Amino acid sequence: MDEVTGDSARLAARFEADRPHLTAVAYRLLGSAAEAEDALQDAWLRVQQADIGEVENLTGWLTTVVTRVCLNQLRTRRNRREDPLDAQEQDAALGGAAGDPAREALLADEVGVALLVVLDTLAPAERVAFVLHDMFAVPFDEIAPLLEKTPAATRQLASRARRRVRGRTPAPTDDAGRRRKAVEAFLAATRGGDFAALFALLAPDVVLHADARVVPTPAPITVRGAESVARGAMAAMARAEFTGLALLDGRIGLVMAPYGRIRLVLAFTFDDAGRITRIEVVAEPERLRGIEVSSPQRP
Repeated sequence: MDEVTGDSARLAARFEADRPHLTAVAYRLLGSAAEAEDALQDAWLRVQQADIGEVENLTGWLTTVVTRVCLNQLRTRRNRREDPLDAQEQDAALGGAAGDPAREALLADEVGVALLVVLDTLAPAERVAFVLHDMFAVPFDEIAPLLEKTPAATRQLASRARRRVRGRTPAPTDDAGRRRKAVEAFLAATRGGDFAALFALLAPDVVLHADARVVPTPAPITVRGAESVARGAMAAMARAEFTGLALLDGRIGLVMAPYGRIRLVLAFTFDDAGRITRIEVVAEPERLRGIEVSSPQRP
């Protein structure tokens, strides 16, 4: 009895010590803080029933249990072929109270919004292989049993996922660097409500075009002039918390993706001085599906 009690105490202590790591694994696999917490609760219920007498690496074993729970969730989500978080996403995007929008935005910013979007397009096995190996350095021979694959097949899954994540990364140029800095500054000014900084990034005759799904409105919206466009961006501060840099068909832009599910993108055009001359805001699902979103390389 004392041995069982001792194992339980050791397991509970290890689970709490590893909670940040396990949460990070679950979040990258599921793309939602709320779902990650649910996965950890499910995993804890499972491990309490297990015999850990033969387990030497408790952290690795707990990671495996959490991954199995997440893999089951990913497969269920894919089989339903539906997006169960629409209501939550809309609420969070507008600063509502569903879940914890602040925590969700913080986690998304740490991982990279564009990366979460790309991960959501991967098959469950690809996502597990890529996340565990590329993000947490888990060897392929340890991932393979989880997926019921050989290590070689698991390596191929990760490689395929890696190509999807990288997308068409253009060769770096001075212009590309300046444009990236301008888009980063645009996002920072929008998040911070800095009208003056935002206004300075825009050409005087800048045009913003938003399709009918953005607001939504019965028809697309066109806004002209730096002051009007900047004021419109100020009204989107809540959405900016769920927005991050992305490559849109190989060009730097922004993607809004609460809970890792893409909602809209912003594509930018620049003049020779590096000022923004046009912003195209796309939210219509058919148009979004035609845009290749990939994760930009960190500078």
